Amino acid sequence: MSHADPTAHARGDAAAGEAVQASSSNRRTALLGAMFLMATSAIGPGFITQTATFTVQLGAAFAFAILVSILIDIAVQMNVWRVIGVSGMRAQELANSVLPGLGWVLAVLVFVGGLVFNIGNIAGTGLGANAMLGVDPLIGGAVSAVIALLVFLSKRAGVALDRIVVVLGAVMILLMLYVAVTSAPPVGEALRQSVFPEKVDFFVIVTLVGGTIGGYITYAGAHRMIDSGVKGVDDVEAITRSSVLSILVTGVMRVLLFLAILGVVASGVALAKDNLAASAFQAAAGDIGLRMFGIVLWAAALTSVIGASYTSVSFVTKSTTTTRTRNLLTVAFIVVCTVLYLALRQTPQTLLVFAGAFNGMILPIGFAALLWVAWRRRDLLGGYRYPTWLLVIGALSWLLSVFIAVRGFLPMVQMITGA
Repeated sequence: MSHADPTAHARGDAAAGEAVQASSSNRRTALLGAMFLMATSAIGPGFITQTATFTVQLGAAFAFAILVSILIDIAVQMNVWRVIGVSGMRAQELANSVLPGLGWVLAVLVFVGGLVFNIGNIAGTGLGANAMLGVDPLIGGAVSAVIALLVFLSKRAGVALDRIVVVLGAVMILLMLYVAVTSAPPVGEALRQSVFPEKVDFFVIVTLVGGTIGGYITYAGAHRMIDSGVKGVDDVEAITRSSVLSILVTGVMRVLLFLAILGVVASGVALAKDNLAASAFQAAAGDIGLRMFGIVLWAAALTSVIGASYTSVSFVTKSTTTTRTRNLLTVAFIVVCTVLYLALRQTPQTLLVFAGAFNGMILPIGFAALLWVAWRRRDLLGGYRYPTWLLVIGALSWLLSVFIAVRGFLPMVQMITGA
């Protein structure tokens, strides 16, 4: 007669408990990584320049534009994350299900736009390294690109990606918080004008929305989320929470940068027109402030390199593509962008204008397909009943995205026609 070993049962229960705990920990890390990938992808060199420029132009009234843009961004991202998350399918796969071939058009637009902007992102890492350490921008850009390569060459590339974007995102928030406190901005006035602005500039709001969720940025976090295994109807609550938090993280970074620059502007200091953000940091905290700006710019550009590369490759690969193959393709993507940056020594303005037009077209095309899935294709959502209120605010946001696309497309037409 055999007797069960009670210690064996205890060991088995303990092992099962540890496995569940590890799984839960990995899940939290994956969701946090997806949130910060989206947020840090949105915060690149252009984001910093844009925020500085509009703060100088509008002063405290810029707070209203920031608040409205955050609300619009939340409406878009809640829909994008919900549809992609519940279906477990990437944006291009869903678009092909709605209209055969549409997904590949979307993929080409994302890939081309991501390629060109990534050259600019690498250039941003070089400028950040120069401000931070005084090294040659070309050398700084090349070394930064190598760091991005190492993330995807790591044996645990997914974990490395999640952790580096979270760490660099936290560093940016802390440094901008320090400079914002040091510059002593008129917080009360900014809060008042966030609701009752003295001046409203609709084009500024449109520009902020396009820069925060345009192009590959729209899908960066959602694609990372489903690649990490968080998907399906059962995960709706986590998907929704993560989509909102990702935009709020972006919003916090923009608000802190805005307050840091506003404090300097309100004190009457004249900022250098060729680099408003850098001179604001320097005015607030001296030479240390300039070094801090270099760290923020470098971190913002590096995370944008990682986000643009990861998302662009996710659009030209299938969900069945092995992780190793996808990582190697991402490495190749970064190498090509780096070689082009070193050869060109800068990102030609013409290419950036074309890429901006591509990015402007991506949001209404891809977003329309996702909203159609939410409205008419419950079969792709596992029978999930999509909330009507979410669909309505998504449709209103889509109309705005069409306006953004037209506005972004005009400069390219003018360039081609010479008008």
